[in-house]
Amino acid sequence: MIGWALRWMLAWCGAALVCIAVIDRDKWLAPRGPASSAVVPPAATSAGRRPGPDFDTLVYPADRAGHVMIDAVVNGAPLRLLVDTGASLVTLTPADARAAGVDPEELVFDRRASTAGGVVRMALVTLREIRIGQLSIGEVRAAVIEHLDVSLLGMSFLTRLQSYEMRDGKLTITW
Repeated sequence: MIGWALRWMLAWCGAALVCIAVIDRDKWLAPRGPASSAVVPPAATSAGRRPGPDFDTLVYPADRAGHVMIDAVVNGAPLRLLVDTGASLVTLTPADARAAGVDPEELVFDRRASTAGGVVRMALVTLREIRIGQLSIGEVRAAVIEHLDVSLLGMSFLTRLQSYEMRDGKLTITW
């Protein structure tokens, strides 16, 4: 029952973020040039990381429900993010945003998105850095959504990769 409820909650959060992207597409989903992407060279091969001929790769297994959770460092704070290709933006819970150094007093919840559960308020932010493994991407557009239960690693991060692919129960990220 909890798994069913979590899947529906995630589906509606993704739908809300799609609405956000449609409303504010030009401003918040504009592609960033290579100058804003910082890739940290790998120090050594670690578990889950396979070097390729011209790129580096990280591989993450999905859980039994098909969800991929990634341990990331956002603005220097360790956070656990659910990978959501249906989310237009990286989306943080208020608690995770606070942990990542986003001052709650500076958040302006001036955007709204409609979901089946009702209208949610959100504040747009730009994250200084998101790091997973040896990969680091700077200046990532994101949103903080009130009453969100889990932070999402959305398309504002994923589209800045060389590629990402879900196959055979594993997410492969290449940069």
